[in-house]
Amino acid sequence: MKIGYARVSSEDQNLARQIEALKKSGTEKIFQEKVSGKSVRNRPELQKMLRFIREKDIVTVLDLDRLGRNAQDITDTINLIQQKGATLDVLSLPSFTDIQDPNLRALLTNLVFEIYKYTAEEERKKIHARQKQGIELAKQRGEYKGRERQYSPTGSKSYLYNGVVKMLKNGESIAQISRMTKVGRRQIYRIKEYARIIGDLGEVE
Repeated sequence: MKIGYARVSSEDQNLARQIEALKKSGTEKIFQEKVSGKSVRNRPELQKMLRFIREKDIVTVLDLDRLGRNAQDITDTINLIQQKGATLDVLSLPSFTDIQDPNLRALLTNLVFEIYKYTAEEERKKIHARQKQGIELAKQRGEYKGRERQYSPTGSKSYLYNGVVKMLKNGESIAQISRMTKVGRRQIYRIKEYARIIGDLGEVE
């Protein structure tokens, strides 16, 4: 059985894109939730899915980071899936389903996962370093006032900030981002300007 899992970080975000991709891939049953990826244990639908899956099931997600916030969380979740005798299919990563040898297929799949996790973790570290450097430069220029912003890398709505910045980098329009995140256009413009100041956006227009 092909089982899907979809997650966004808050009630403000939309699951439609993930669910549509999972359905197109032939997923028969989808577990979905709107909850932060900070703790795997505090994601009830993920836990339900892990209890539901059986040997030879295929767990499908759009992106690997839907399974956890960091490399260790993702690894732990993949291990739990494999312990149940199921396999994992990540739609945004190369698939080796056409390879007949199950051992070779598992080897190649795990290799891709390890490369992705390492790359994602290194990118996260670089982003944090750039954000810290950008804030320090903004302070020196008098552009950073020091008040904690909700929509910022460390604010209470950092998940939305990071999501908006990611979409801006991907070339999404302000109108599209507003529809997908339910964040007002004016606020998105503020996020865009602030992200430029602290160096998160570079030359994105």
